[in-house]
Amino acid sequence: MYLMCKVLFTIFLRFLLISQVHSLPKKKSYSEIKSCNIGNLAEEIASYDSVVRDIVDYVVSGPFKRKTYDELEKFVDMFGARISGSQVLEDSIDYMIKLTQDEDLTDIVTEELEVPHWVREQEKITMLEPRSKNIAVLGLGRSVSTPPEGVTSDVVVFSSFKEFDDAPIEYVEGKIVLFNAIYTTYGETASYRTQGAVRAAEKGAVASLVRSITPFSINSPHTGSQYYSENVTKIPTAAITLEDADLINRFYTRGEKVVLNIKMQSSFETKTSRNTLIDFKGTKNPEKLVIVSGHIDSWDVGQGAMDDGGGLFVSWAAPIILKRLNLRPKRTVRAIFWTAEELGLIGAAAYAEKHKNESHNINFIMESDEGTFAPRGLAVAGTQEARCIIAEILKLFESINASTLVETDSPGSDITVIVKDGVPGASLHNANENYFWFHHTEGDTMNVENPEELDLCTAFWTAVAYIIADISVDIPR
Repeated sequence: MYLMCKVLFTIFLRFLLISQVHSLPKKKSYSEIKSCNIGNLAEEIASYDSVVRDIVDYVVSGPFKRKTYDELEKFVDMFGARISGSQVLEDSIDYMIKLTQDEDLTDIVTEELEVPHWVREQEKITMLEPRSKNIAVLGLGRSVSTPPEGVTSDVVVFSSFKEFDDAPIEYVEGKIVLFNAIYTTYGETASYRTQGAVRAAEKGAVASLVRSITPFSINSPHTGSQYYSENVTKIPTAAITLEDADLINRFYTRGEKVVLNIKMQSSFETKTSRNTLIDFKGTKNPEKLVIVSGHIDSWDVGQGAMDDGGGLFVSWAAPIILKRLNLRPKRTVRAIFWTAEELGLIGAAAYAEKHKNESHNINFIMESDEGTFAPRGLAVAGTQEARCIIAEILKLFESINASTLVETDSPGSDITVIVKDGVPGASLHNANENYFWFHHTEGDTMNVENPEELDLCTAFWTAVAYIIADISVDIPR
């Protein structure tokens, strides 16, 4: 009797749960929320459903299955880290050109530009007081060196720029400044990395440190770019781990004197690199472009598999897949591999300048540089009309849960220099909640990547690019 009652109760609970789920209101789409009305174009876009299914099937379960992952794996195993200005970066560019030519795509152009080549050498931070301890460290991009004996001084800790600004100059002068700001969002918190050295130097600090820009750590420092000012003394600057930043802060808040010795050596020069452009020419309006892109350089730590090997290879795959499936759109699909992104969007800025008189021909520009985990949709910059059209296209990807449109004014990193001039564009919106755990660290390796998710991103990226390049209207500005 007891067992019978238990079974009946379990069935009742399941029925209740199912009833509740079915009674939940359906989440409104972007088009419904914004009251989009694109007229007959909606019917035209819906007609691409079979093309989307063909591309998804070809990549997810057909001949292209795992190819993006396998090619990325070979690439990062062969070249590893690809810092701006290095020979290994140039060798990797040559490799990608040959890989593309092997797919019988030969409309390939490289464009040379001058790039910074910053080389990390010796780096060591030692806590001298209140106890002896080695501090894990990664110098920030373009950081100047310390004297050979290093810089030794007391540490002053600040949790925000406001707290720092309120401190008198004499409190900071001659000290090592640690900006120990808790992670909120990358865009907000990264300002302590990019601006910290200049702000500290303005008050006479001898070096600056920043709490790594990440919400999670296993004692791994995260590097990244920082920018000096011409009129401010350049001081050594580096990132330390969350654990060490918190340790120093605990000593500091208890009123204990913290003394560090920082030894950092680096070199800096200018080299030549290349942006790479691969065109799959359109049939009707070949001068008009739909661009897919990712950057080929990386930091000098890890392998650059996630940042931005994944974005590089899903963009490489798009014209390859379209050619294999004989899907030639009306407009040209151009894949661009940006160089020197990590040290300041150098490649993208050079492209924007070189092609400034052609920007009116960019119908839409896409960039993947925030992970290639399970795709969720696109983060789109542009007019409301443009977003409504893209939202309608994204409805075709409900079956792979990639139909979300996120509004943004600044999609991606590289393409911001083009989008700011009014060109509509988007970045890959994906399930990248753990992206900044590995970002700019030794942990950025193939272990972060997932072949099934890369397949989904590849199929999504390719199909979106094809539809935008083939529909009867240009994306409005």
